[in-house]
Amino acid sequence: MWTPRRDALRGRVAVVAGATRGAGRGIAAALGEAGATVVCTGRSSSGGDPAIRSEYGRAETIEETAELVSRLGGRGVAVQVDHLDPDQVAGLADRLRRDFGRLDVLVNDIWGAEVLKGPPPTWGTPVWRHDLDDGLRILRLAVDTHLITSHHLLPLLVDRPGGLLVEVTDGTTAYNADRYRISVFYDLAKTAVNRLAFSQGHELAPYGATALAVTPGWLRSEMMLDNFGVSEANWRDALDGRVEGFPAAPEGFGDSESPRFVGRGVASVAADPDRVRWNQGSVTSAELAREYGFTDVDGSRPDGWGLG
Repeated sequence: MWTPRRDALRGRVAVVAGATRGAGRGIAAALGEAGATVVCTGRSSSGGDPAIRSEYGRAETIEETAELVSRLGGRGVAVQVDHLDPDQVAGLADRLRRDFGRLDVLVNDIWGAEVLKGPPPTWGTPVWRHDLDDGLRILRLAVDTHLITSHHLLPLLVDRPGGLLVEVTDGTTAYNADRYRISVFYDLAKTAVNRLAFSQGHELAPYGATALAVTPGWLRSEMMLDNFGVSEANWRDALDGRVEGFPAAPEGFGDSESPRFVGRGVASVAADPDRVRWNQGSVTSAELAREYGFTDVDGSRPDGWGLG
């Protein structure tokens, strides 16, 4: 079975913005597997300001993610940040300069609008019937957060050649180009994040840095597992509808992936000395797995998009 290179990113400093759960936690963990120092940011903290906690009201915290990074061989550091607040993000930049003096990898995974996008029966609600406040909040959480974070942290990334910016989204540029995604607001948000990788890659190239948009497949996030009443240890039970009181997962769930899978893709790009070849690109976790040969935590190599 494939195993991570434990020192591939030793000495590198990464920020995973939006590391509390889901893909962000998986990316932070995979960077930790490769030995990186990972600053895990988000709103939900066990000891921080409760006033800025995520609207999800869930138990996961950035401290848990940082502890996981350290257990896996890296160094995890938790910093509570609301990435919609420019002053807080500027404070994060100051702390990075003071504590580390560098930034090698920035992962913009901030989202936080999973509830706002609504359950499947509400998908396809036309823009004139969609709740406007919810729609604009989706855009703020998905786009404004990324722009604010890049504005304040990219000066650290371009201090030396070789930096990597990863924009995490849903669907590649090619996939989203001719497919409507859930609602006007969600569609615009996820398309915009792909474009952010393209445009920022244009601006980063003269500094020897790389920007790449990465999309996981069907992600077995904590929220998704809870929806089907399973855990990562028994997630396949959801396929058979064996969990009393919970819906059976659709057949496509069999090709789902753990959050670590997309994380290993990001870690592989970060460790690639020729990572600049990905600049301005938009890829899936499965495409990265085929390129770099890594597997998911169970040894599989899922392709939830079926593009391979």
